[in-house]
Amino acid sequence: MAIALTIAGSDSGGGAGIQADLKSFSALGIYGASVLTAITAQNTRAVTMVEAVSPAMIRAQLDAVLDDLDVRAVKIGMLGTVDATLAVAGALAGRGMPVVLDPVMVAKSGDALIDEPAIAGLREHLLPLATVLTPNLPEAALLLGTDLATDAAGTLQQGRALAALGPEWVLMKGGHAEGATCVDRLVGPEPRDFAAPRLATRNTHGTGCSLSAAIAAGLARGLSVPRAVAEAHDWLQGAIAAADSLRVGSGLGPVHHFHRWWQP
Repeated sequence: MAIALTIAGSDSGGGAGIQADLKSFSALGIYGASVLTAITAQNTRAVTMVEAVSPAMIRAQLDAVLDDLDVRAVKIGMLGTVDATLAVAGALAGRGMPVVLDPVMVAKSGDALIDEPAIAGLREHLLPLATVLTPNLPEAALLLGTDLATDAAGTLQQGRALAALGPEWVLMKGGHAEGATCVDRLVGPEPRDFAAPRLATRNTHGTGCSLSAAIAAGLARGLSVPRAVAEAHDWLQGAIAAADSLRVGSGLGPVHHFHRWWQP
């Protein structure tokens, strides 16, 4: 059985974080294990409280999972603090398994999910461990300490700058850009663009979490990075297209992870 591990925060509304990751793994035929880094009180409208899990507990969860389960790929999402970042980096160093790093910094509602020291910790300790880094445009700018990329040339330049910090591949997500077409740009040994029509829906909560988890699922199955990204991209487009059918909450609703299996 292919196993993937998600290291992330909990979303009480079920649309993002650990919950979205485990749904993504399951939808794609992967057994999912999890390590919680934070507990959030949130729904489709807002994040109202965040409570960090202690670094010792994060490390204990990691050791328990990795000492027993044959984990084939790891997805890292919300960490929140520099201490959590150091605990994760210390546990994964030298393990040799593919790591998909989604640098979660801001919730879809606009609420901050990470502090400044943790951003520096991501750069120094986790980017060098990443097989694939999956920032959206605001996250890429924050990691580089620069302005938001506004065109294709700027996106490519920032992707290359992030790759220089250690990741083997960088997937620059285009969801925050403008235009009728959304382009995710994969920077690495085999550069490739993944384009899709920009869908008219407000129900996109958890798209970043779900995409990175889906890439990890592909890597857990032994796919190459370009193939894993391609399959994850196609699956997520279907999940977004079916999102309005769920009618969950009154704000920014979740995508439909199981759109290939059932409809409301």
